[in-house]
Amino acid sequence: MLERLNPGKLLIAQIVATLIAIPFLFPLVAIVSKSFEGAGFYENYSTVLTTTPILRSAMNSAIIAIGVISIVYVITMLAGYAFAKMGFKGKKLVFNAILVGLILPNIALIVPLFIGVQALGMFNNYLAVIIPLAATTTPFTLLLTRNYMQSIPTEVLEAATIDGCSSFSTLIRIVLPLAKPISAVVVVWTFLGAWNEFFLPLIFLQDPNMQTVTTIPMYFTSTYGSDQPKIFAALVLISLPVVILYLVFQKFFEKGMTAGAIK
Repeated sequence: MLERLNPGKLLIAQIVATLIAIPFLFPLVAIVSKSFEGAGFYENYSTVLTTTPILRSAMNSAIIAIGVISIVYVITMLAGYAFAKMGFKGKKLVFNAILVGLILPNIALIVPLFIGVQALGMFNNYLAVIIPLAATTTPFTLLLTRNYMQSIPTEVLEAATIDGCSSFSTLIRIVLPLAKPISAVVVVWTFLGAWNEFFLPLIFLQDPNMQTVTTIPMYFTSTYGSDQPKIFAALVLISLPVVILYLVFQKFFEKGMTAGAIK
């Protein structure tokens, strides 16, 4: 839409967008500047890197994130295609039932999850965190993916069927290449939720060697106080993978997010 504006209107639109974005930069600036205080930039960041198991914790978080992304992506793409382009009995009812997960707060699931994990003996098992995270993330990604896939012309899929493609072949060869933007949304959104998860790993991964990166700031807190500059330095380091992933998929992410949200 911006491409259709004349240069004057485009400049005004950019200025307005910049003014709207500026307040959202204040927390980022505050966090980074706070991490430079106290002992200083080098001391704060080197302490986080050398006195905490941040690399091991990052690896644990990466394992969880990869597991969640794999499950969510496969389920979302298969189900999104089915709900968008295939007809079956009770489709609307099933879809609405899945969307109920959007209004169910995650904290409400803690007790039944704890009972289930305890009964299955899955403490200190990555799956105890991966499966619940995948289940709570899928309703939102499915909603966006289904809306996006509805915009794919049906004529293209019918042509593939005439050429002898099965439904699964059509999904792999036609739909997924056209769904790169929404795929980027699914990957980035899922990674963000899995990487930032704090409560479930803290409860279910009680082995210190399996703790995730979100517990690193706790190394600089105590009963009587906390080292805030080092806490903020840890937060900056924790946020870097998310920022990098977003920058890599930024173009696709923005396109997929807007396209999946307009219907």
